[in-house]
Amino acid sequence: MIRIDARELYLVLELTPRSQNILLVGKHGIGKSEIISHFYRDRQNLPVIPFFLGQMSDPGDLIGLLHKDEKTGRSMFLPPYWWPEPDRPVVLFLDELNRARPEILQAVQDLTLNKTLAGKALPPGSIVIAAVNGGEEYQLTELDPALVSRFNVYEFAPTVEDWLLWAADRDIDSRVLTFIQQHPEYLDGDNPDADAAIATAGLIKTPDRRAWVKVADFVRDRTKLEDIHFKLIAGMVGSRASIAFRQSLATQRGLSPEQLLLQYSKHSKQLKDLEIQDFASLNERVLLWLNAGRCPENKAENARKNLLKYLQYLAKAKQLEAIAHFSSLVQGPKFSDAMAFVAESMELIDFLSEYLEAIQI
Repeated sequence: MIRIDARELYLVLELTPRSQNILLVGKHGIGKSEIISHFYRDRQNLPVIPFFLGQMSDPGDLIGLLHKDEKTGRSMFLPPYWWPEPDRPVVLFLDELNRARPEILQAVQDLTLNKTLAGKALPPGSIVIAAVNGGEEYQLTELDPALVSRFNVYEFAPTVEDWLLWAADRDIDSRVLTFIQQHPEYLDGDNPDADAAIATAGLIKTPDRRAWVKVADFVRDRTKLEDIHFKLIAGMVGSRASIAFRQSLATQRGLSPEQLLLQYSKHSKQLKDLEIQDFASLNERVLLWLNAGRCPENKAENARKNLLKYLQYLAKAKQLEAIAHFSSLVQGPKFSDAMAFVAESMELIDFLSEYLEAIQI
């Protein structure tokens, strides 16, 4: 199965002809539905109609109810509540496809082959996308190979960097962002230390990307977190992840991107207390911040000057690994917007170029 990350999923959605169907395989809570909604609603101006097939008990939920036409005496299906207007294409997102009842899947067969339901054709240009949960922890229905053959199938496996970019773009609380940077294993983690009684009941709580957004929203307006707060966080991401998050907060240190780039002279003394792992974390947070367009336009020039001062400090302090780390990140395709910001300063470009030349000699 072909594996794609978040950036590649956007390209798949963009390049796939509308006549073809897409099937995404992946764990719950990794952003499948959000990317699909964002791409089609915001970029293509197409309405996205989600169906959670695993929750449907009757095909009528999808195709509408059977009705007798009083004029002809024939039976027909009434258009369901979601049926689009003529000439108004839609995106049907069929989530939990492999948890659907067999009778629901039968209705999906015609939809994927002919873009029709109960004899009614969807408007031209309509798109069908489905998603399935993969893994032994799910109660699944085996899909008919004939149905699978009607989809282009991809395993959606977004990277930690994908989530960090997404989170920075949405101004997720910096404490959560820094924790996931330093402990990426907790972004989509299992919980082997779950309480035995809870595990027996099938209620093992593990962290996922959706859950960390809940945590970020919860702590956003709380500068000081107490015991009860971490108990609530444990309910969101599991006890093990909550304990690790608490320990991380006790050791998190360093400057914020705003302090480094907008108030360098005021906060630069803190740099001497940092170690290589702290610089690596700071580098990534700075680039995430720039990539998300967080720098005010009227302060951009000053931010570039302060970024140069920071890199010059690293060179003077012989933190060459930190410079190499920054240079490697900023040249990556996922930080293209941050690179565009850096490229506006010839001094920054010259510094990075001279550094790269020096280490190649």
